[in-house]
Amino acid sequence: MSFAPVLHSEWLKIRTLRSLLGALLALLAVTTAFSAIAGVSETSEPEFDPLFAALSGVTPGQIAAISFGAMAVSSEFHGGALRLSLTAVPWRGRWFAAKATAIAVPVLAVGLVTAFTALVAARAGLGDAASGLTVGEQARGVVGCGIYLTLMALLAAGLTAVLRSGVGALSLLIPFLVVVSFVIGDVAGGATDFLPDKAGQVVLYETHDGSLGAWSGLGVTALWTAAALLAGAWSVRRRDA
Repeated sequence: MSFAPVLHSEWLKIRTLRSLLGALLALLAVTTAFSAIAGVSETSEPEFDPLFAALSGVTPGQIAAISFGAMAVSSEFHGGALRLSLTAVPWRGRWFAAKATAIAVPVLAVGLVTAFTALVAARAGLGDAASGLTVGEQARGVVGCGIYLTLMALLAAGLTAVLRSGVGALSLLIPFLVVVSFVIGDVAGGATDFLPDKAGQVVLYETHDGSLGAWSGLGVTALWTAAALLAGAWSVRRRDA
C-alpha cells in the first residue's frame, strides 16, 4: 500500500473525532483571546516587545496544540484501534509517518490562521506601540508561530506513542511548560534557553538577546520533536499492538 491512502485514512480518523476538532478551535480561540488582552495591557515596561505581546496568546494556546497531538495518537490505544490500524497497514513506520503528517498539516494550517488573527486582534489594542513592526517581522512571527505550534503538537504525539497514553504525555508536558519554563527557568538562567518551548518561542520576539536566533531556536525545537518522533516510531515498531 502506498503512502497516500494511508495518509487519507489517518486524516479521516482525525476529521471524525470531535475532540480533535475542538482542540483546534480552542487553539484559535484561546490564543486570539489572550493576545487581544495583551494588546490592551500596559506597554510602558522597558523590556516590552510589541511582536511578542501580539503573539503572547501562544503561551496558553499551545496547550491545545499539544492536546491535539496527544489525543490523535492516544486514540489508537483504546479498544484495539491500533491493532486494526496495523492489520490494515502492516508497515508500522509508514503508518506512523502518515499519522504524524495527518497531525502536522491541520495544526500548521490552523496555527498560521491563529497567529495572523491574534496579531490583528492585538495590534488593534497596541496602537502606536506596534507601529515600529515591519512587514517582515510580522510575517516571520506568524510563520514561525505556525511552525512552533506544529512542532509542539508533534512532540506530544511522539511522547504519547512512547508512553502509549495521552494522559501520561500531557501530565509530563503541561507541568513541564508551566513549571520548568516559568519557575525554574528564571532561576536556572541560560540553560533553559535550549528547552523546546523556550527555544521555539524566540521567533515570536521582535528582538532577542539570548544565544539563539529566531530560526535557530525553532531548529532546537525541531530536534526535540525529531527525537520524540523517532522514539515513538521505535516504540510502535518494537512493541505489541
